[in-house]
Amino acid sequence: MPERNLGRGILSGSIDGEWRRGREYREVAAVTGLTVTHLGSRFTGVVVGFDQGAVVLRSPNTGLERLFSMHKASFRLGDETVTLVMPPAAARSGGASGGSALRRTASGSIDAGPLRARVARQSRVLVEGIHDAELVEKVWGDDLRVEGIVVERLDGIDHLEEFIEVFGPASDARLGVLVDHLVDASKESRIAQRLQGPHVLIRGTPYVDVWQAIRPHVVGLESWPAIPRGRSWKEGICEAMGESDPGRLWRRLLSQVRTYADLEPALVGAVESLIDFVAETT
Repeated sequence: MPERNLGRGILSGSIDGEWRRGREYREVAAVTGLTVTHLGSRFTGVVVGFDQGAVVLRSPNTGLERLFSMHKASFRLGDETVTLVMPPAAARSGGASGGSALRRTASGSIDAGPLRARVARQSRVLVEGIHDAELVEKVWGDDLRVEGIVVERLDGIDHLEEFIEVFGPASDARLGVLVDHLVDASKESRIAQRLQGPHVLIRGTPYVDVWQAIRPHVVGLESWPAIPRGRSWKEGICEAMGESDPGRLWRRLLSQVRTYADLEPALVGAVESLIDFVAETT
């Protein structure tokens, strides 16, 4: 995450198109203990402090702490979109949490320094393929190791029912499943509705492929090229970007991702909710 200048990443303003020029949103003091949801990442947490003018939220489920800029209309309090502002005491002290600025991981979590990885939980996060796994590892790898969460490849949602039968989800062995193209009336949405349960959470993005969850400007595009229906999406993207080898193009795309601000909010929100879900077990 860019250290001070957050640029036009997902922390630069309101997400979901709720912000409208001239519209006013209630300002709420970010007092310690207040629970809010950051609209860009869908991260829900309790206010525990400030650093360099940004608010620190702690997940009530995992204990992970993340830092968010307090831009206009960037948070939800209950059913209301609000603008968080510093309480008077914090504002007078410059919003500092004490000491030097907090370090952050690629996912935006507070970097707690060198810690031993937790022994792996029985719970798992499943992703559809190797590219999904590599992208999740690059951005959320530190969080996953701290929480002892293993990411496994499913190699396609068609294998999910068989995996669930063998795995046997339970309260201490949850499954979080990340899928592509989770839109109304799709095959993926029908499978998700049928297989989701108290110990299985399925979340996804509207994108045909995880490549598309990388913000196009990160790789020098104004938008991802439109690929005709019926043609392989990866094949079409390779041709449009002048690369014949999909593996080489993926490595190029992945190398440009630095933090979660380089990813679309739909993917960020899905991954965050899955990590929270599987980490909630003890």
